[in-house]
Amino acid sequence: MLNLFDDYPIHQTPEPLAYPGTTDPNFYDRSWFNGYNQDASCYFSFGMAVYPHRGIIDGAFSVVEAGGRQHCFYGSGRAPQERTNTTVGPLRLEIIEPLRRARIILEENDSGLACDLTFSARTSAIEEARQTLWTGTRRFMDATRFDQFGRWSGTVSHPDGEFKVDEDSWLGTKDRSWGVRRVGERVPVGAPNSTQSFFFLWAPLVWEDHITHAIFFDGPEGEALVREGLVSPFYASEADIPDELDLTATRMATAVHRVDYHPETRLAARAALDLIDLHGQVRTIDLEPQLRFQMKGLGYGHREWGQGVWKGELALGGESFDLADLDLLAPDNLHVQQVVVASDGQHQGIGVLEQLVFGPYGPAGFRDLLDGAQ
Repeated sequence: MLNLFDDYPIHQTPEPLAYPGTTDPNFYDRSWFNGYNQDASCYFSFGMAVYPHRGIIDGAFSVVEAGGRQHCFYGSGRAPQERTNTTVGPLRLEIIEPLRRARIILEENDSGLACDLTFSARTSAIEEARQTLWTGTRRFMDATRFDQFGRWSGTVSHPDGEFKVDEDSWLGTKDRSWGVRRVGERVPVGAPNSTQSFFFLWAPLVWEDHITHAIFFDGPEGEALVREGLVSPFYASEADIPDELDLTATRMATAVHRVDYHPETRLAARAALDLIDLHGQVRTIDLEPQLRFQMKGLGYGHREWGQGVWKGELALGGESFDLADLDLLAPDNLHVQQVVVASDGQHQGIGVLEQLVFGPYGPAGFRDLLDGAQ
């Protein structure tokens, strides 16, 4: 089973590239992007993934404007053999120049959403540390991720209107990840495990001439499972990005987070990050949320359009919902991104704070699966 990339000297196993190095059915390979304007009044996001052992490709596009509804397009189908074919119905991803420029197109469809957007990188590709989490003796997550920050141009239309996107005022993050994580229908693996806690915080931020990034996975008492902080230059143009990959990022010794929650929810009302460098110097960043985006708009935890779920040869769908009407303690509403204004006391930045908190979590006072802050 060959595809076009098999013509390049890039193989990691004796098999063609269509065969992952693991037979775990939860292997995935995902592209993800977000975009937001600098006044924090509008946000969009895109995701597309292939699940080789499940034979599925799916994708989604979603947008929200301040004071309006969140609109979502979903698509799912049989994965093509050819890995360069990144299309699901009317939605497609084009890699114009690897690690520099990409294009997202959603043609007109019954959801009322459409877009033609081009991402232009402004940082090197930054590899996060490998993320491995365990359930007993079994890895339930083992993934590699890299990020790029950049600017956007293009157009978006949705059921309530349309807007233009220009590089002067629109920023965003590209996230490529692959490996093993929980996707699709659950695969029986013997004796059932007790329900586990899950805490995830992800904070890519853009400042005037650099970016900061912080990643956290915590255990139920706040113990650090994955903890990472990064700083990297933010360049004026694609042409300024060095050809050397991932050599521009400065890695912190560690990072620390503090989150205050809205009462009776698990939604961050504000947060602070400490980036601690190799010499022990601390940079404290305060985050003030401005606009909320529900990650179920890209299939994360969605009851009907969950990622990696077989829905037939090709299935398309869409929905719109008012964020004010949602039960924020319902499992499918826990996973969010919020556009945030960032300040370190001297400079101001903007970015997103992504969070997912499920089950008991001691530092927040959460004792049950879905209780809210007191």
